[in-house]
Formats: sequence, C-alpha cells, structure tokens
Amino acid sequence: MTRTTYQGDTLSWSLRDQVLELALHRPPCNEIGSTTLSELERFVEALDAMDEARVLIIHSAEEAGFSAGADLRELYRRSREMGPEERVAHVRRFLERIHRVMNAIDGAPLTTIAAVHGVTFGGGFELALTCDLIIADKFTRFCFPELRLGLIPGFGGIPRLKRDVGNALVRDLLLTGRSINATRALAAGLVSQVAAEGQALRLARATATQIKKFDPTTRVEAKRFIKPIPREELEREIDIFCSLFTRPAVDAGLRQFVERTDPLPYLP
Repeated sequence: MTRTTYQGDTLSWSLRDQVLELALHRPPCNEIGSTTLSELERFVEALDAMDEARVLIIHSAEEAGFSAGADLRELYRRSREMGPEERVAHVRRFLERIHRVMNAIDGAPLTTIAAVHGVTFGGGFELALTCDLIIADKFTRFCFPELRLGLIPGFGGIPRLKRDVGNALVRDLLLTGRSINATRALAAGLVSQVAAEGQALRLARATATQIKKFDPTTRVEAKRFIKPIPREELEREIDIFCSLFTRPAVDAGLRQFVERTDPLPYLP
C-alpha cells in the first residue's frame, strides 16, 4: 500500500485531493544533512508509487525560510575525521545521492511547485530549482553563497538555473555570492508568482487547484518537452565540486563558518 502520509525528523508529507505536500521542518532553517537526505530518499521512493498525486508542493514550516542549504557543520565535522581521498569519496557519494533525489523530483510525472519564503540559499535554492514553478513570498532571498567557501553549488543548481534564466543572472549569483529578492527573481523569470508576506503556500495551493483542472497526460507530455534534465552538466558539476573540495581555501572557509556564533551564520 502506498504511504500517503509520513512524519519524519526533518520533513513530512501528506496527500489530499490529488495534491501532495512536502513540508520541511528542521530548525533553524532546514539545513540538508544526512538525516534530511535519507528522508528525501524515502520521499522519492514513495512518490514513485503515488499514482493518484497530480501536484506536488514543497514548502517550509520554519520561520527563517525555505532552506539554508547543505548542513555545513556536519560536512566539516565528518570531513575532519577522514583523509583527503576518503573525504572526496564521502562527498561524492553524498552528492550522487542528493542528485538522484533532485533528478527524481525534477522529472516527476506531476506538476511541482516550490512555495518559498525567507532564506532560500545554496542547496535550498537548488531544491526549489527542481520544481516546475517557484512561488515566492515577497521577502524571499535567493543566493548561492558557496563562493565564500571556495566551492561551487553541488546539488545541481548551476545547470538547472542555466536552464531557466539568462546567463547574466547565473554569473551574477554564482560569481558574486550576493542574494536577489523576489521582485528581481520574478523579472528574471526565475519565479512565476510573488505572494504577500506569509502567503506563498496559500497561493501555491490555489495554483494547484487550477492545475488539477487539466488532463494529466497532457501536462506530463508538456513537462517532458519543455523541461529536459541536463544530466551531462549535472555530472560535470559533481566532478568540479569534488576537485575543489580538498583545497585549503575550502577547509578554511568551512572552519570559519562553523566557528561563527551567529544564530543564522549562513546570512551575509
């Protein structure tokens, strides 16, 4: 029997009236570490069997935002326990697992909506980019802060962002590390709708109601036609990330991050 509800440590999901909602709820801001990855893997396994689902909405129950991205403290702690070769192998395994999850959501045969607010950084931004539509609270901020650590995004963000928007914005986000707001994201075509503060999920649900009116087979074929998964570029991204990971600059950047005492250290 397909499991249509689940309550985990970092996320939960429920299916009702053909709309599947995946809620992220790991404080302070849904950092994606080993536990979250395992639960996301459990989700995509269940998703594959949920034939009755027509729309997926991914959102956050945390006030700080949608997701701050990878759990850098866990990454740093585990990498310090390993030699260089073992460290790279560990990171590659993690990235390959998260890419399988992201690709499964990206190519799922239903319409997917990311309802985002607040911090939508790094891996959290990359998760939103797997979705067909992004609906953003007006106070959402999008950012790839990996440059500050001597890295590039590793969860598939660069190829998916290139697929969706112009190269000028891709270079701006990737090379400066600065964030953009929902208004600029809308103008660039990254975001499909901007909601009032705290209303992104409500607007996503209303959009899901509209989407369900149309023939599901037609929606699936249209999605396959207009949204190919850039698999070769995604594989290349993993290679580049791993080649950079053992550099002293990365170790120094991670150490500086974990030593910060700010409640939200990922903020600029």
